[in-house]
Amino acid sequence: MVWTLVVLFAISAILLIISILKSNRVAKEEHNQIDMIHISTMKEINALQESIRNIEIDMEVVTKEAGISLTSEEKRLKREILDLYKRNYSIESIAKMKEVTENEIEQLLAPFQKIMEEGRAAANEN
Repeated sequence: MVWTLVVLFAISAILLIISILKSNRVAKEEHNQIDMIHISTMKEINALQESIRNIEIDMEVVTKEAGISLTSEEKRLKREILDLYKRNYSIESIAKMKEVTENEIEQLLAPFQKIMEEGRAAANEN
């Protein structure tokens, strides 16, 4: 009876040690997978940041070549107005939101409306 208990206790101790070793191995594998995901995410973030920097530089070059000089406030206003227009806000509601006249909104959107209407016409031809 005593030998049986000793053998059972020894077997349980061995199984406990094996279980701990396997769980450590699994934890290391999971940690490695998390590290790989983190690395790939960081690479994607760096690539996106590089793309954004390139777009900003391209935009600066184009505005300099075109001779357009806008203040950051004017750029922000145009960007917000165009964003609202592309999200199908009416000119009246954009004017109310931005507290400017409808005529000013129409003037700011005029170059973009022609481009958008041409795109819609081409899409509707099919």
